[in-house]
Amino acid sequence: MRALLLTAALTLALPASAQTLVIGNKGEDTVSFVDLKSGREVRRVETAKAPHEVAISPDGAHAAVVAYGGQTIDIFDVASASLVERIDIAPNLRPHGLVWLKDGRLVASAEGSDSIAVVRAAKDGAGERVRQVATGQKGSHMVAVSPDGRRAWVANMGSKSITAIDLSAMRKIGDTPVGKEPEGLALSPDGRRLWVADRGGNRAHEFDAMTMKELGSVAVGQFPIRILVSPDGRHAVTSNLESGDLTVIDTATRAVTRTIPVGRNKAFGQVTILFSDDGTRLYVAETGIDRIAEVDFASGRVLGRLPAGKQGDGIAIAPVSVRQALP
Repeated sequence: MRALLLTAALTLALPASAQTLVIGNKGEDTVSFVDLKSGREVRRVETAKAPHEVAISPDGAHAAVVAYGGQTIDIFDVASASLVERIDIAPNLRPHGLVWLKDGRLVASAEGSDSIAVVRAAKDGAGERVRQVATGQKGSHMVAVSPDGRRAWVANMGSKSITAIDLSAMRKIGDTPVGKEPEGLALSPDGRRLWVADRGGNRAHEFDAMTMKELGSVAVGQFPIRILVSPDGRHAVTSNLESGDLTVIDTATRAVTRTIPVGRNKAFGQVTILFSDDGTRLYVAETGIDRIAEVDFASGRVLGRLPAGKQGDGIAIAPVSVRQALP
């Protein structure tokens, strides 16, 4: 059940279309399927060790979840909330960041092997199913991919750098130093700007994504562990773990416009953030209280808190609902 119930008016304002929030519960090796219209957890299913980031297939029917404590990616059918396949991506170890491309490939950053894995999600097809590109850096934690699927960027926390990778040629392009401990990555919708959250320096950095020339940076909240760009490209938002709030940046001016308090302190364990498709809401994973905060972006109000498993962190929204006939 929700820790904080939505009012009747807010419930009526929820999107009418079927949507399921998929949550990787890293503290208990499960994934939760939460109906966004009702706010109810429909089902919870076992996963491989320490599930983390979640990605939705291009057709919206499946969810992929990495095993940060192992070397696999789990594929779930959302409608039945069931495991379809477990893909072993060795020699890529401890996958964390995850993107599902329009052409069906999965791209995962693998911190245990300092590499990225490029995986064909479908079993059929010729050639290797799992390919690897080494970053040559330390702590390769998060990954972002251009809209055309031709280039990837990896945040290397231990090496204080971002690695650019050519996904067409499957080769490393080069490294760019960034701040003290870069982690969060986000691309503008057009793929031209790359935003980096430097959790060690409490700053957000903006780069030209193709040249990796830094365009500027701005101070944000304490320990910005994630960053994302709004669907309309007008705002970048950092999730600040230590201060338990969100910093909103105007992407046109690179100026902080406001701070949205969520949990207000580090005990809430605020990590992953996700915009709704229309940009009106933010979903904020609070691993310390096993909840996902639902925030109205325009007003900054916390509308309620959705249920999650232990340390629910990675989140994604599938445009389908889980069949209610399930036990």
